[in-house]
Amino acid sequence: MHVSTLTWIVTLAILVAVLVFDVFVIGRKPHEPSAKECGIAISVYVTGALLFAVFVWLTWDMQQGTEFIAGWLTEYSLSVDNLFIFLIIMSKLKVPRHLQQFALMVGIILALVLRGLFIALGAALISAFAWVFFIFGAFLVYTAVGLVRDYFATDNDEDAGDNFAIRLVKRRFRFTDDFHGTKLRVRLAPPGARRAHHYMTPMFLVVVALGSTDLLFALDSIPAIYGLTQQPYLVFTANVFALMGLRQLYFLLGGMLKRLVYLSLGLSVILAFIGVKLVLHALYHYGVIGFEVHTLVSLGVIVVTLVVTAVASLIKSAHTPPAGSDGAA
Repeated sequence: MHVSTLTWIVTLAILVAVLVFDVFVIGRKPHEPSAKECGIAISVYVTGALLFAVFVWLTWDMQQGTEFIAGWLTEYSLSVDNLFIFLIIMSKLKVPRHLQQFALMVGIILALVLRGLFIALGAALISAFAWVFFIFGAFLVYTAVGLVRDYFATDNDEDAGDNFAIRLVKRRFRFTDDFHGTKLRVRLAPPGARRAHHYMTPMFLVVVALGSTDLLFALDSIPAIYGLTQQPYLVFTANVFALMGLRQLYFLLGGMLKRLVYLSLGLSVILAFIGVKLVLHALYHYGVIGFEVHTLVSLGVIVVTLVVTAVASLIKSAHTPPAGSDGAA
């Protein structure tokens, strides 16, 4: 698959324009978006991803279009799972509802930057060292096992909003107790003080928490999508489309996020499958075996797993009493 410089430039220009519109037009004033606003935005972004898949299919071939769809679905699913962590961070740091859109916007921009760096690094490693697929595959299987372990853990939410980066900045800076809109730093004069001092706001803590979490997310997502396609162009665009509309999805789903109780288990199956696929690809590359897992098979596994996970989650949630309920009629 050859992607010309002009195609890269046009693609980047369109995606940057969409991002600028989303940030500076839709998100210019911090607010809690309505269900209608969220629904329209998500519909536009999902439609855009599907149209882009058709563009890839017609411009190159069916194989590349299928790889993009498989990569986009995987990254989108991982991003939805990441919303759980964002929800915990927002709750633990007591972010006002009307400021959460701004915090999510910053988190998504950080995710784009970090994933862009990891995509470039992954492409360089793959082109130079084919054995890196063994490492990627083993890491994905390890991550899948970790997701299963976390699912059955009882205290997996405790440190979501208080990781190493948060503890570090808390020791190095002075903080205000209250949010000051979207400001990260303010100048205040404490009662009785002769002069004002600079203080970081809780919003700065939120940005650090989301940024450090995005870094961990990129470590999982980039090897996963390189297991489905080795084309940097498809890897990058699939990641960008997967991140588009996440802010609106966060508000649209709301409490429904907690109803997807089996999502982590479903993702563990997908990551383990891709990890094994990467190892098989490396073995095929070195002539140890004579077959590879076809992309259509990968797409089928991803779609079936997501559908079964969603249906099973909704059935489970429908028969589980809400938190705080004793289940009495």
